[in-house]
Amino acid sequence: MGLHEGKTFSEKHGADAKPDIATRDEILKYAKNNELPCALAFQIAEDLEISASLVGKNIDLLNFKLIKCQLGLFGYPKKKIVKARPDADEELKAAIRDALSDNRLPCKKAWEFASRFKIPRTAVSGACEAMNIKIKPCQLGAF
Repeated sequence: MGLHEGKTFSEKHGADAKPDIATRDEILKYAKNNELPCALAFQIAEDLEISASLVGKNIDLLNFKLIKCQLGLFGYPKKKIVKARPDADEELKAAIRDALSDNRLPCKKAWEFASRFKIPRTAVSGACEAMNIKIKPCQLGAF
């Protein structure tokens, strides 16, 4: 999600890309200081019945910043809040290993595991931290 100096989030979508009006309006309703928490981005997607990635793209096109990742990976005062959880359940660790794509766990799979194992999302990302596994890609396109 980080930007190189002088770059904007919208640049990754091309010069001709423009925000969708309805999505833009919803984002503007909830954003503060050009920032939108991850949870609200997903709420917008649900309310508008569109994909999270489309909301993420519109956030980029507005050059707004996503904050407070629900996995604890970015958007907090000290960047990330997730803590390594070496004591994570072995069944969870095995599920994570089995779901890897290019040695990374997709964000969507992390959410699925949190639901399946009835644990907080940050517990899944904490297991990944302990296993030295990166979570990528983000459902909102932040990383």
